[in-house]
Amino acid sequence: MADSIAKGRTQAKPGASLRALRRQRGWTLAEVSERTGLPVPTLSRVENDKMALTFDKLVRISEGLQVDIAELIGSSGKKAPAAEGGTRRVVTRAGEGKAIETEQGNYLYVASELRNKKIVPIIGEVLAKNASEYPEFMQHPGEEYLYVLEGTLELHTEVYTPVRLEKGDSVYFDSGMPHAYVAVGDKPCRVLSMCATPEAHLIGSLERLAEVKAASSVDLRKKRRVRKA
Repeated sequence: MADSIAKGRTQAKPGASLRALRRQRGWTLAEVSERTGLPVPTLSRVENDKMALTFDKLVRISEGLQVDIAELIGSSGKKAPAAEGGTRRVVTRAGEGKAIETEQGNYLYVASELRNKKIVPIIGEVLAKNASEYPEFMQHPGEEYLYVLEGTLELHTEVYTPVRLEKGDSVYFDSGMPHAYVAVGDKPCRVLSMCATPEAHLIGSLERLAEVKAASSVDLRKKRRVRKA
């Protein structure tokens, strides 16, 4: 995996992007924590490049701050069409993309310069040998298709018995279900992950949540006025 992605890849710096975005909007870490649900110490470690972000945490930040994932992992400087009228096309050469390395695995985000994608394609090398290596299972909105490119993978979830997948096997599952990837054996384990997590859906959910919260606040004020009367 190291040789296959070294050529043309760039190291993603979501921490620097998060810090710049936070300062641009005048938010404190506590405010970002409230919006994303991630603890302040976690966000601080991310901003200082002391912790790598898994996809589920990228989604939580993207959802909470209403920013595209491509902006968090950085753009390559290439100009990709912004319209969604069926004319977009991005070619990613072998090894190109934005790389994020974690203790549990190394992940290469391809087509990273294209924003507002309905599907996020990721090529990963799974390093974890046991599900206990995950501080918490991954979890994010949407659906996911996982294809084993090389080696043997064991997919763990909080609902199903772990399933073992060999080269050429694949699985489609709801990614809102907590899950973890585990490499089996001594051979490298490489996967292709296609995450269907549309940003429009995430922002829509936030807008609906804001509407519900506003309605609840109005009802609460009405009840208080009634009590005073």
